[in-house]
Parts: sequence; C-alpha cells; structure tokens
Amino acid sequence: MEIRSTTDEDLDVFVDTVHAAFGLFPEPPVDGGGLWWSALETDRCLLALTADGRPVGTAATHAFELTLPGGTLVAAAGVTAVGVLPSHRRRGVLSAMMRRQLADLRAGGEFLSVLLASEAPIYGRFGYGPATYTGRLTVPRHRGALAVPRAHGSGGGADSGSVEVLRRAECGAILEEVYDRYRRAQPGALSRPHRWWALRAGQPPISPAPRYLAVHRGTDGVPDGYASYSIESGTLTVDEIIAADDAVFTALAWFVLGHDLVSQVVFKHVPPGHPLRWQFADFRAGEVSGDTDWLWVRLLDVPRALTARGWFTDGELVLDVDDPFLGEHGRHLLTVRDGKADCVPTDRRPDLSLDVRDLGSLYLGGTAPSTLVRAGHVRAHHPDAAANADALFRADRPPHCLHWF
Repeated sequence: MEIRSTTDEDLDVFVDTVHAAFGLFPEPPVDGGGLWWSALETDRCLLALTADGRPVGTAATHAFELTLPGGTLVAAAGVTAVGVLPSHRRRGVLSAMMRRQLADLRAGGEFLSVLLASEAPIYGRFGYGPATYTGRLTVPRHRGALAVPRAHGSGGGADSGSVEVLRRAECGAILEEVYDRYRRAQPGALSRPHRWWALRAGQPPISPAPRYLAVHRGTDGVPDGYASYSIESGTLTVDEIIAADDAVFTALAWFVLGHDLVSQVVFKHVPPGHPLRWQFADFRAGEVSGDTDWLWVRLLDVPRALTARGWFTDGELVLDVDDPFLGEHGRHLLTVRDGKADCVPTDRRPDLSLDVRDLGSLYLGGTAPSTLVRAGHVRAHHPDAAANADALFRADRPPHCLHWF
C-alpha cells in the first residue's frame, strides 16, 4: 500500500473516494458555491493506494488557528475527510494514514491537531481526546420570557443596541468580521479562513442554505453579534449565536424568542454552563438535549503545547504521559508562575499518569482532571494530585467550538 500527498489533479479522485467510503455521492456543483470539499487544501490531503494504484482511503487537514486559554492563538491542523472503502477496512489502512498524517504535521512544525469525531470510539486510539462540548436548548415560545436581572449593575439589564434582520447575501463581510473577533477571545474556537466564506464551504451561515441573520449593533453602530436562523413548521432553529459578550447574546436570544408565528425556539449550540437557562423567568422553560462532544484535541509535542496556553494558578505538576500510538513516553515537570508555564523532562515521582488522549481532553480546560481520575483513566499518585491538577488546568472561561469542518 502507498500513502501519498495529493495534487490539484487528484481532487476529483479524492472526493469520489471519501464519498464512497461513507456510501454517499458528491453533490452536483451549484451557483454560489457551497461544496464542503472546495475548502480542501490539496497539499494537506492524503490518498491511500493499493499496489496496483487503486484509491482506497483518504485523510486531510485544514490549516486553522485555535484559541487557547489566555487568548493565545496557535496553528491547529483540523483533521477531516477521513475514510476507508468498505472493501478495505480492518486491514490497517486507517492506522497507516493517521500515522503518516501525524508525521507530516510534526515535520511541518505543528504541535497539535483537532477533529470532529464521526464516531466516538475511533479516534481515541490515535491519541485524540474530547476537549469541548456543546448542547441543544429547546424553548417553547410561550414560556420563553426572560426575567429581570436581580443584581444591580450586573450588566445583564436592558440592551441599548439594535437588531437588524438581513439576508445572508447582504451581510457576508459583517459575519466574517464579527466571527473573527469572537473566535480570538473564545477558548476552543477555531478560525474560519476567508476562503471558507468566499467559497461558502461549510454549514450555515457559511453555506448558501437560506438563512435570516439577526445582526446586532452596539450604540456606536458597529456590528458586535449575529444569530443565524431558519423557520420551518413553527420551529425557529438558531444555527449559532456569535456575540461579543453576554449582553449581546441575551439581546439576540430575546429577539428570536420574541419572533411571531413560532411555537418553539431551538438553540443548536449552547456551551456548558451558559447563563441563558438562568435568565428565563421559568427556569424549566429550556429543555437541554443533544449534550455531546465537539472538538477533539491531539498533542504532538507536550512541552510546546503546555507552554503555549495561558494559566491562571501558580503551581507544579509532574505528568507521566504515555503515547501508545506513536510508541512514545515522557515524564514532564510543569511549572506555572504568573500565568506562564515551563515544561521540562524530569525523573521526579509523577503526580498524574495519563494517556496522551486524556491530556488532550484536559488541555483546553473543558474537562477536569479529577473527572478522568474518577473514571479510572488517569492515575493520581497521591491524595492531593487530582485537586491540584484541577486548579492548575482550569481555564478563564469554558472552551467552546462552533465551527464545523
């Protein structure tokens, strides 16, 4: 079997192969773009070929930026289009492609990769761990009244901005700018490169699917948030709300909850712990469902990754990290002072022993180390280890990712 990088001439073969792996057929080209694979970068795609040159597997990465706790922006390879033809599964094709992909990323100087897992059991064995989570909130419109904030000066009162309803074609540049400001401040968020917006390659509001956009402007007239939504059979579904702060989010939520001729409002992506449920006059108004993982993280260079993110508690932690897929093992002394970390090899007794997939889950601060200790995945070597790790790995705000790729 041969695994090689693709060229522009291979794009049709790549697209046909990945669709066949999932039993699908490529959508025909349409005016206005919208084909998800049009955003692929062919120099970041891999084809697996049999000895006689037949394509049987695909894998690719997008070049994204990921926002870390503390606001640091780092390069992140977004793994996508991973598939093996049904005729060649369980023959090591997938493992060979993933091994080659990780080697290529390291050779290119990248120290982490991310993905959205089509099936949860697949990618843990390659070192990926779930790191951000999202959920769906369904609100009957007649129960969706928001309560008056009880704290004086809380910032959660009446919004003094404005909301304007636009069509997607009228506000593409606004959406791109607002999203880019948002993702730079939100841990766990990924960039949406300009070419995605230009090619309309993705899910709404990037894609050409018909949507209305409620665009929020501050008192200075500058756009600082939007809600992408559609209405069908009395249900208003919000693809995403992008907001500069909680007040803007509340204003957009208030807007969609007040829409006429709607029986219920569905918010598709609500971060864990979001205050929206607490803002309803009826706390039980919102039904939470679809609680799921979203972004999975894989560290390729543990010291570089740990020193790249921001930290909010001083302390020390010795991490004994095993990487079975790459056959690597390392013990690292993590020292944090004044928000900055140093990470060096050590032979000191470990505080925690863990798989690299578990470190990926902890990395953005969305999973507490003590949770994985209690689950039996991370070993704490003394009674205070889990609590110390919880304090050290906490983020300034919960990580959340909205971008689909």
